[in-house]
Amino acid sequence: MNQSPAIRLSGLRKTFGSLTAVDGVDLTVRTGEVIALLGPNGAGKSTTIDLALGLARPTAGTAELFGGDPRRAIREGRVGAMLQGGALLPTLTVAESVALVASAHKHPLSVAEALERARCTEIAKQRVSKLSGGQMQRARFAVAVVSNPDLLFLDEPTAAMDVEARRTFWLSMREFTDQGRTVVFATHYLDEADAYADRIVMLARGRVVADGTPAEVKAVVSGRRIAATAGFAWTPAVADELAALPGVRSVDQRAGQLSIVSDDSDATLRALLAAHDDLHDIEVTAHTMDDAFLALTESRDDAAHDAQSAQQQPQQSQPEGALR
Repeated sequence: MNQSPAIRLSGLRKTFGSLTAVDGVDLTVRTGEVIALLGPNGAGKSTTIDLALGLARPTAGTAELFGGDPRRAIREGRVGAMLQGGALLPTLTVAESVALVASAHKHPLSVAEALERARCTEIAKQRVSKLSGGQMQRARFAVAVVSNPDLLFLDEPTAAMDVEARRTFWLSMREFTDQGRTVVFATHYLDEADAYADRIVMLARGRVVADGTPAEVKAVVSGRRIAATAGFAWTPAVADELAALPGVRSVDQRAGQLSIVSDDSDATLRALLAAHDDLHDIEVTAHTMDDAFLALTESRDDAAHDAQSAQQQPQQSQPEGALR
């Protein structure tokens, strides 16, 4: 018998008056996948999570968890969520907050195990009102996992955490996902998506503009970046000379640091060193998730601007966006 996917969103759309927050999202998440939702502010990440959880009613389309109504899966304890707007009772301790949620489920983890998984054991007796921002996030995580869910939604889970707390959080998350659980997390930290997600779904203006592994998403930005310390004076003539080297797409220079983006880094570097053997501290790197993020979201913004211009000036043909 075929197993239903953990998540299936079909033609999902949500409008608030004249604002379209989610615009025709189709997404299937298999059990055991770790999915990162990326996108600029207002891209529709949080609204998509709310729709998937049944916390908001879609204007059009459907959302299913494990092949059925999201609310049924939640009642069965198969789904946990750590949302930005989730509040804990300020007068309770962390342990009491976890115990309260555990009491609502049929087969929860023990309170001690949930606290341990969220690295909250040392703050178990602290009142919620006394927690720092990072401690509050860890407490919310303990509350989210105490039902022992098969599927976990995390909306900006490491917000307000320092670098060490973020590292600790993702170590605990690895323990959770190593057991075959499904995780969907929205984040502004592109390095988190690159390091911890099996698959990245990038949203812009409520639509999916990329869906693939971290390597596949980064591959949409072609070429490599060559960085070097220049031993020559920067002049317009030099800039033109470097721009004419084989494979070069762009050239920049700041405070003696040369940066070249090339579609053929090997050919560019050979020609560069033949012309300027005084370069040093040379580095050749692949594009980062930041580069892909900017390229994909800017392409979507450009497409939206082109569409708006076409509506205003229908007699002129406008180029289509590079990505859909």
